[in-house]
Amino acid sequence: MNKQKAQPLIDYINKYVLLTPEEENILLSFIRFRRYLKGQYIVQQGDVCKHECFVLSGCTKTFYLDEEGQEHIIMFSIEDWWASDMGSFITQTPADFNIQCLEHTELVMFSYDTIEDLYAKIPKLERFFRQIIEKAFVASQKRIVRNFSLTAKDQYLYFKEQYPEIEQRIPQYMVASYLGITKEFLSKIKSQLALE
Repeated sequence: MNKQKAQPLIDYINKYVLLTPEEENILLSFIRFRRYLKGQYIVQQGDVCKHECFVLSGCTKTFYLDEEGQEHIIMFSIEDWWASDMGSFITQTPADFNIQCLEHTELVMFSYDTIEDLYAKIPKLERFFRQIIEKAFVASQKRIVRNFSLTAKDQYLYFKEQYPEIEQRIPQYMVASYLGITKEFLSKIKSQLALE
């Protein structure tokens, strides 16, 4: 397996738990790399999510499509982030979300079928995954609180401050969808901010 290609993942894991060179080699034997073209889906609503994916390059959006065909964006993932329908992956039941590539994207993929074997061979990885899932859970809860407590303008300012790189890489209508507002309302907010 290409260690150089997987180095961003190894560096990311080492921020949480330190891998020995032997453990790194075991890890490399369990992962696979996959390239997706812009527009391709990694997971589609209704399918079972079979992989936990680490983004090496590119950008994805995770979204829910309602009965009217309206898109509700839940999150974006860029380099050194994870992309997965976690609920579907953990329970191996149909996905609630779609994950689509907004750019050509390269991923490191962990398959559901092998993850328990990986934990058995490198027990500290179970702790690593628990920690990142806890972080994701806390971030998700904080986002819910922001949605209830902040104005649309303040939510946009928070998004812009927290994720400046994402905002530059995605169309404005997607930022609006993520914020739960129309693109026209987002334009209005941006116009007001330009005058301040």
